Amino acid sequence: MDINILAIESSCDETSAAVVQNGKVLNNIIATQSVHEKYGGVVPELASRAHQQHIVPVVEQALSGANISKKDLKAVAFTQGPGLLGALLVGSSFAKSLSSALKIPLIGVNHMQAHILAHFIEDPKPNFPFLCLTVSGGHTQIVKVNDYLDMEILGETKDDAVGEAFDKIAKIIGLPYPGGPMIDKQAKNGNHQAFQFPETEMPGFNYSFSGIKTAVLYFLQNNSQKNANFVADNLDDICASVQHRLIMTLLQKLKKASKHTGIKEVAIAGGVSANSYLRKMLAETGEELNWNTYIPKFEYCTDNAGMIAMTAHFKYQKQEFLGMDAAPIPRMKFSIDTIK
Repeated sequence: MDINILAIESSCDETSAAVVQNGKVLNNIIATQSVHEKYGGVVPELASRAHQQHIVPVVEQALSGANISKKDLKAVAFTQGPGLLGALLVGSSFAKSLSSALKIPLIGVNHMQAHILAHFIEDPKPNFPFLCLTVSGGHTQIVKVNDYLDMEILGETKDDAVGEAFDKIAKIIGLPYPGGPMIDKQAKNGNHQAFQFPETEMPGFNYSFSGIKTAVLYFLQNNSQKNANFVADNLDDICASVQHRLIMTLLQKLKKASKHTGIKEVAIAGGVSANSYLRKMLAETGEELNWNTYIPKFEYCTDNAGMIAMTAHFKYQKQEFLGMDAAPIPRMKFSIDTIK
């Protein structure tokens, strides 16, 4: 009998639904929200309203595109956290209602765990154990992955996440939202050695990105006082230099973690894993250090229900279900306790 699971992702500003059948994602539908662009960042209340508008048509499209009816479903999964409370509530309320109406199990998924397990949607798939650098607007972590549902954080950021640093620096430079992809785009034509920005030293495998943000701010202020057109005249080089410092900071700790653990299976995940320079430098580092590297397809880098569905598949196999009293957890911890 086929195990069909409907999954819903609504942690931030993408409403997504996917169907997984026996561990294979059949359909992955994503509705994006452009309403936030003029505000320079995600507005939680507007995100929640947009989720309410999108969720029914997105779910219907996911089911019809997979040629699966509601009566064929064996479980419903949703992103339980971390994320924006209002946005998570839309997805969890819909999933709980559908689970109750169909009398099928409910599965809660940790969003960051799902980013890692997106690597099991398609080949090639990493071998256990592997290291995964999870990088997004809210998280920067080096995770040791022992099995599908057995993971351990080796290091993480102690202030800004790298995606947050990209967006804040882009705003300082004067680039529109979303800033990270804009820096990546401008950097393609720049010289990453044009300007030097300081490294931040943190113990172990931990990160800190607030310092580079401040350094860029003072750098631009000082040079703009001397030349009012400094940013416009050097935009590509500024973006390339900033991006180089952020990406190399990520990879330096990843190399350190690989050396410490002896693990040469290395993956990246999360929204920032769509960054072209990170993808390029990871591949080059992998060749240099004899790593087996795994880089997700672009559609599985950003928030999507395909990764929620894949995680739900593994949780279904272990009968890890929730009751109707389950609630969203905006600051859901990424730990053994919450995963298992």
